Amino acid sequence: MQDHDLLSHFSIIQDYRQTGKIEHKLSDILLLVICAVIAGAEGWEEIEDFGHDRLTWLQEYADFDNGIPSHDTLARVMSLINPQQFQRCFANWMQSCHKLTEGEVIAIDGKTLRGSYDKRRRTGAIHMVSAFSTANGVVLGQVKTDEKSNEITAIPELLKLLSVCGCLVTLDAMGCQKAIAQAILDKEANYLLAVKGNQKRLEEAFAKHFPLSHAVQYPGDYFSTIEKAPGREETRFHIVSDVIGDFVELSADWPELKTLGVALSFRTTQGEIPENATVRYYISSATLTAKQFADAIRNHWMIENQLHWRLDVAMGEDDCRIRRDKAAENLAGIRHIAFNVLNSHKTFKAGMKRKQKKAAMNTDYLSELLMAKGFS
Repeated sequence: MQDHDLLSHFSIIQDYRQTGKIEHKLSDILLLVICAVIAGAEGWEEIEDFGHDRLTWLQEYADFDNGIPSHDTLARVMSLINPQQFQRCFANWMQSCHKLTEGEVIAIDGKTLRGSYDKRRRTGAIHMVSAFSTANGVVLGQVKTDEKSNEITAIPELLKLLSVCGCLVTLDAMGCQKAIAQAILDKEANYLLAVKGNQKRLEEAFAKHFPLSHAVQYPGDYFSTIEKAPGREETRFHIVSDVIGDFVELSADWPELKTLGVALSFRTTQGEIPENATVRYYISSATLTAKQFADAIRNHWMIENQLHWRLDVAMGEDDCRIRRDKAAENLAGIRHIAFNVLNSHKTFKAGMKRKQKKAAMNTDYLSELLMAKGFS
């Protein structure tokens, strides 16, 4: 079996059902759910329907000796799977089939699954933090934040699952924490962190050393872009600096701090004066040119518009009302598997939704997708 075979990586997941009462193998259920979600199924009943329609095809890859499990069985089994085991299997699978390159941007950000909020049980919506390879558009791993915590505690747990040696890990201001910076360095990667008011001393130092009047006439390394659209124009200006002034003292708290970055942007609408500039501050352990800095922070937002947006629009994640025990968290991981399978396959050039429909209608295409991930 190939080392990137998806199901071989997930075979170590423990089945908590009573042995004598098992009618459907866990591996069969996982295969069914993965294939159905790839084909656009968004709930247990739709997954069951897909199974009945594609039973003969599914039996080419697994036993299904007792046919297709009911939607109730699917819901119960998926709610019993240990999410931490699932997350480790997912990360190991991605490490086996996706090789990162030196300097590759890995964006980490969180997303709330709004449909998982359960008013009746008084449980809040779950929040998943994901790592996204911006170069190839795939999810490398994900973890759920603790109920009484936030992304600050989840990010180090996610980093433990990942192999990001030589990469540039980007985070928004929530992740601008000394412990997180050190955790990234411990993985032999570099950090690029956005700075806001939660790090007051850093923000004050940026405001002092890089006032707007100084930034727009910056004598050092800078890079600018202009994007034009009908009726408006957006200008982005990026500057980088070595550690200077007050930052020398602050660098004692921020491990291996090497680069300070400032990004300014303003929009001009036809017939109107330019809007006030938006200013954002960054710190990094990598030595970056202004262009490298600009590319990295632009790539970070790919996790929003290429992953989170597609999960909602193409896969209906925010509308999903699955909430039972661990099912919502595990199904979020299944959606990430489906996303990676679909997005990394380039033979059929189409959007995510269209690829899903093709997979639902054409088992040859679905087989092609599975073969790319080691199925035989």
